[in-house]
Amino acid sequence: MLEESESKEPAMNPFQKNESKETLFSPVSTEEVPPRPLSLPKKPSPKICGSNYPLGIAFIVVNEFCERFSYYGMKAVLTLYFLYFLHWSEDTSTSIYHAFSSLCYFTPILGAAIADSWLGKFKVLSLVGLSLIALGTGGIKPCVAAFGGDQFEEKHAEERTRYFSVFYLSINAGSLISTFITPMLRGDVQCFGEDCYALAFGVPGLLMVIALVVFTMGSKLYRKPPPEGNIVTQVAKCIWFAISNRFNNRSGDIPKRQHWLDWAAEKYPKQLIMDVKALTRVLFLYIPLPMFWALLDQQGSRWTLQATRMNGNLGFFVLQPDQMQVLNPLLVLIFIPLFDLVIYRLVSKCGINFSSLRKMAVGMILASLAFAVAAAVEIKINRMIPPQPGPQEIFLQTLNLADDDVKVTVLGDENNTLLEESIRSFQKMPHYAQLHLKTKRQDFHFYLKYHNLSVYTKHSMEEKNWYSLIILEDGKNISSMMSKDLVCLMCNNVSTLRFVNTLHKEVNISLGKDTFLIVGEDYGVSAYTTVQSGEYPVVHCRTEDKDFSLNMGLLDPGTVYLFVIINSTNQNPQAWKMEDIPANKLSIAWQLPQYALVTAGEVMFSVTGLEFSYSQAPSSMKSVLQAAWLLTVAVGNIIVLVVAQFSGLVQWAEFILFSCLLLVVCLIFSIMGYYYFPIRPEDLQEPADKKIPHTQGNVINLETKKTKL
Repeated sequence: MLEESESKEPAMNPFQKNESKETLFSPVSTEEVPPRPLSLPKKPSPKICGSNYPLGIAFIVVNEFCERFSYYGMKAVLTLYFLYFLHWSEDTSTSIYHAFSSLCYFTPILGAAIADSWLGKFKVLSLVGLSLIALGTGGIKPCVAAFGGDQFEEKHAEERTRYFSVFYLSINAGSLISTFITPMLRGDVQCFGEDCYALAFGVPGLLMVIALVVFTMGSKLYRKPPPEGNIVTQVAKCIWFAISNRFNNRSGDIPKRQHWLDWAAEKYPKQLIMDVKALTRVLFLYIPLPMFWALLDQQGSRWTLQATRMNGNLGFFVLQPDQMQVLNPLLVLIFIPLFDLVIYRLVSKCGINFSSLRKMAVGMILASLAFAVAAAVEIKINRMIPPQPGPQEIFLQTLNLADDDVKVTVLGDENNTLLEESIRSFQKMPHYAQLHLKTKRQDFHFYLKYHNLSVYTKHSMEEKNWYSLIILEDGKNISSMMSKDLVCLMCNNVSTLRFVNTLHKEVNISLGKDTFLIVGEDYGVSAYTTVQSGEYPVVHCRTEDKDFSLNMGLLDPGTVYLFVIINSTNQNPQAWKMEDIPANKLSIAWQLPQYALVTAGEVMFSVTGLEFSYSQAPSSMKSVLQAAWLLTVAVGNIIVLVVAQFSGLVQWAEFILFSCLLLVVCLIFSIMGYYYFPIRPEDLQEPADKKIPHTQGNVINLETKKTKL
């Protein structure tokens, strides 16, 4: 039978800052270290303009802005870098993107352990966190917010609360500016004739250097609490000892204990056990959370890829696909005050208890709806993009460059008519015709009727391709040539074009500073090239004996153009312009509803979840719990990686899958939250008059290892 008693000998314990008269068991271990005093300045730190805000906060906030600018700016262009520069597939690009994101969110566990046990928050930030991106993020994320909070004295709790709002504002300001500017550096600046990814990655790298300099400048102003021991190791060993001790003492003669962690009382102090109890209760609630992050983080991958298949021309501005991500931080800055000052207050006035866990559940529902909307947009896109030829299929169009009408008949192997069309001079078929092949490659016979002239010709075509039959005039005769067309479904942010030169001289065309084309004489056909969309009123051209210019007009993003250079009576050569493949006319603005829904869900889920985690975390484990929160983000990115690689679903079906999975997870989380009772701050401290049971009777015979009475 356990009895309450009080030991007169102080406990020698590495896990308590002060000696306690209530601890009966003292562990015999090589892990014991003498307590170190808090290394705080003897005099109050300087304040900002006479306020209660420490001056060091300014350096921390500016550092966070620069670091977030660097991180989000780099991530904004990462998917398109994989897709266009490295020429990876959409699934591979998505997988690598989320693998990198997962690594960035796994490392905070390591960063929290190092900060709490070895270097302290300040040194992790300056030496590790700002040196590498992936590993550095692990040093920064669990430390920087808490390090800023450490700068305030306890009597300035109100100012500390406002600091966290300013801190979160700096994060979203850095993200907002970087996700808008970095895609412009990539798309609007040319490096070696291509998008300038070097500049898009270089500017965020420069901001990281600035972050390091700014943070170091405030070194002498910071309050630097020393590390308090490896709390991660302490927690793990405490849990392991409780489990093993319970297993070794599973006899029915031994009294049961109120909580399974109470079986660690023979070796570990009660305050640590209370802290671990609070920690495990919150970590249990974290189990369903990764699915939310699996949806939220697809803004930089799947949603960006969706934007590449949409029309970014808004009339007054051409929006790059990766610039759509700017909506998230912009809406966050709008929604946070909107929810705090309006929506939550209205809900409260209606008498509804809108607890933190309920807000998080509603956030999950909003994110699920966002992916349902994304699926609807994806279905709409699929209906508007050109169909793709399948196995043993080709798409064919005919372009007539003769001076009169030409009747074209396509014959099969058995001289059966597959296609018959009459085409006017300098016109083309209104749309591509679909032809079926008997094998992967097949010869087709063409019968051309021009005036009283009949011409038979044969061309070979291969499955899964687009072709143009170009009819040429040579005096009174006609001929034809077959050209394989390019359908660039992933070039919606640029214009694709090629030239046919009907002149008898070679033409050199300058499309920009680093883009040149040479088109051969007598119906020479150039290779395809991509240019930035926009107006091209004067395009400089040159033959061996004269210079002239072509007016190509407005080039829409995502459109594939064909320009035919022809002679004009008493004038310079001109360009006849036509669209081979029209752009997808679905505006990129259709993504706005899904961004609004997912951002509203993020405000209700993420901001509330961080606040909830901080309030429920014991003071000694706040960095650990913050890192565990970030660990759920890492697991969420792994979920996306697995689905992208192994699901094999079309994109709209994948969106529906994620939407349904989050709804199921939301239901599970709601049930778990219903049985969760929040902990008050005073419950996390051991009461002064609380006595721990003395060991008598059966407890004397407990099987414990490395433990003495």
